[in-house]
Amino acid sequence: MKAPYFVELLARNGDVLHRHKVAALPIRIGRSYDNDIILDDAHSAASHAIVETDQHNQVVLRDLGSKNGTVHKGRRQTSITLDGDTVVRLGHTRLRVRPSDFPVAPEIADTTMHGWEGATPATIGLVLIAVFSCLETWLGDVEPFALIRYLLVLASSLAAGLLWAGVWALANRLFGTHARMGRHLFILGSALAAVGLWRAGSAVLAYAWSAESLTRYGNLVTLAIACAMVFFHLITIKPHHPRRFLITTTVMLLAGAGLVVLSNLQGTGRAADELYMSVLLPPEVRHSPNRSVDQFLANAGKLKAGVDAARSQTVKDGATDGDDEDDDSGAD
Repeated sequence: MKAPYFVELLARNGDVLHRHKVAALPIRIGRSYDNDIILDDAHSAASHAIVETDQHNQVVLRDLGSKNGTVHKGRRQTSITLDGDTVVRLGHTRLRVRPSDFPVAPEIADTTMHGWEGATPATIGLVLIAVFSCLETWLGDVEPFALIRYLLVLASSLAAGLLWAGVWALANRLFGTHARMGRHLFILGSALAAVGLWRAGSAVLAYAWSAESLTRYGNLVTLAIACAMVFFHLITIKPHHPRRFLITTTVMLLAGAGLVVLSNLQGTGRAADELYMSVLLPPEVRHSPNRSVDQFLANAGKLKAGVDAARSQTVKDGATDGDDEDDDSGAD
């Protein structure tokens, strides 16, 4: 290991918090001011450890009799051989020692899309949020047009969107060095646009071809879009951990889908979101073949027969239970 040496203080996830350059060995580490590396850690000793070479000319870290000790791989040790990747814990402080000739990892591709930041994605995101909120209000509006109602919806949706994107931008600033407010606004606006297109498109397709599953389980698709939005927020903050974030959002999706299905089963006894297709469109949209009145009446007759049979069975079971209770009371 070639001098000078660099003592790196690490976070729990392995990120470097501080890096101190030391010209030569030995390196004394502890809380007192006569150390080469001073630890701001009440759980470390005044003179906690020393980094030096042993008789085999290997760099080792030796504990100096501290109360809380020196821990490596979960085990307390008095002496640890360092190889540049060895992480030790002194009190609550994690650190490693690297020489100046330690090889660094190859340069990774920049996936942060620096050109897609600032006013352009922010403006597009705000426009998408505004369009989504106004269209949702217009499609569900059954009252006479009132401009103030749309202005209030527009203002509240933009405020909520700015708040949502602001929270992610703050996290991006804390954990990713840059806020990227514009990109987070664009992600939110794109997700809302996808939800709007899905709702409108699924309603048309379901009505046109009697594909009722598109509307009965539409909330699960909306949930998947929301989880995808969270995934893109996360990789904007930490673009080098896509697999970890994909697993996290997939678990969120499965858990949310399970809660939705269980809620439907508890409320209506069915896993579907709705019991019938609630969207009605002009007849010209229909492409599914029409059913004749006779076929409808035949299906209704079968349904009536099934209901009558179930009712008769219920009455019969009730009568049987009553006879059993009379027999039991007579025996008593």
